[in-house]
Order: sequence, then C-alpha cells, then structure tokens
Amino acid sequence: MSKSSVTLSPAYIKDRLNGIEELKSPSTNHIPAGVLVLLFDRDGEYWVILNKRTQKVEHHKGEICFPGGRKDRLDKDLTETALRETWEEMGVDPSNVSVLGILGKTETTTGYEITPTVGLISYPYQFNIHNDEVEEVIEMPLSCLFLKDTRRYEAKLLEGEVIVQPAFHYENNMIFGATARILSNFACLIDSRNLKEPA
Repeated sequence: MSKSSVTLSPAYIKDRLNGIEELKSPSTNHIPAGVLVLLFDRDGEYWVILNKRTQKVEHHKGEICFPGGRKDRLDKDLTETALRETWEEMGVDPSNVSVLGILGKTETTTGYEITPTVGLISYPYQFNIHNDEVEEVIEMPLSCLFLKDTRRYEAKLLEGEVIVQPAFHYENNMIFGATARILSNFACLIDSRNLKEPA
C-alpha cells in the first residue's frame, strides 16, 4: 500500500471498522479475551504499539503481542478488558485512549477467542510498563504490514491439516500467531485496494 493509495485518519479507520460490525462471529466455547490495537500518529504516519513479553510470564514467554488478556467478571465488555489490561501492563490511562472500533474475533489453539479493540493515543506517550510482564514496547509503522520484506508466512500443522498463516519480521522480532493474524486482518481492512467501487 503506497501512501497515495489511502489517507489514514481516525474517521477513515472508524468507518472501515463500522463496516465489519455485522461480520463478528457468534459466541463459542472459547474463553473470551480482549486486546488493544493501539495506534498513534507520528508526523502524518500511523504506527502500532506491541509488547515483547518477559520470560517471567506463564504463557508466550518472549513473544510479541498486543496488550490485553482474558475478560474479568467485572469488565462490562471486551473493550473494557483491553483498556484495563493495557493500563495494568503499560500504564496507559483508559481516558487517554480514543476507541475507534472493534475488529473481527480471532480464535487461538489454546482455547481463547480474542476480540481486538482499535484505539488511538497521542504521541509521544510516556509508558509505565509492568516489568514482570513487559520487557519492551515495540513501535512499528503500519506501512511495514504491506512490505514484502516484512511479511512472512508460517506453516502450522493443526488437527492433521497444514495451515498457512501470516507472520511479520520487524527489527529482529518475529511476530506470529494470533498477533500476526490480527495485524493482517487490520492491514486488509485499511488497504484502499479492498474498497469496493461505488455502484
């Protein structure tokens, strides 16, 4: 996607997210979880924020992921889950996040159904990371999602079938699994080449 193909703005992203409301999947037996796809605008270019997990966490040690976690019984919805977890992990005040909408759900082989909320914060932002959970905050330009040098594919054997999934390589970090699928879905959503021509 070239810069000329689409001009990103909060209004554009919100409009694209509103267009997929009807595609949200029905409830399953998976454990509900929420993550925050956190964006910021730096000099006219949009970036996405990811976390590198520490070796101290129980699951996904050292992996790149979005801030988030499983739904707490006190959370009114999965957007609140994502905002709460982001506050706990990174010190991002929920009142500083402008929620733009919700992406389609993603299921994991570990039994979770992840609902990604897309939000926007101002730049620069002073993070206060939880050192037991987050080793590093990674800021990646959204433009990288469309570069051949960044995009990868991984083959995974699942229930006897070989499944090919997207992955991304950025600054010596490999982003794979549910995080890569969410990034790929978001990239597809905001790419103007996927917009239908008016009738």
